[in-house]
Amino acid sequence: MNLMMILLTNISLTIALILVAFWLPHLNVYTEKANPYECGFDPMSSARLPFSMKFFLVAITFLLFDLEIALLLPLPWAMQFPSTNMLLTMAFTLITILALGLAYEWAQKGLEWTE
Repeated sequence: MNLMMILLTNISLTIALILVAFWLPHLNVYTEKANPYECGFDPMSSARLPFSMKFFLVAITFLLFDLEIALLLPLPWAMQFPSTNMLLTMAFTLITILALGLAYEWAQKGLEWTE
């Protein structure tokens, strides 16, 4: 009986949330929300607009450090093993390479937004 009550509750909540998620956006429609692209460009104009390379540099920098965090995330759990010398050496090497890359990009003025 408890299983049936849990299933009935879960199914009814799921259906209610799906209905709310489907009908709620249609209540408040404005031009920006109805626009197929939310990037700020008019989709009917020319596709060959000049685009600053700084956006790509910031995106690549973000991905670089996001990757660093993803690679170092298992480090606290892996440090519970008895032999952590190799693990710590690899983590330190990764952080050193990324820090040197950041220093090089900073020295080449790749992080400056204004020209």
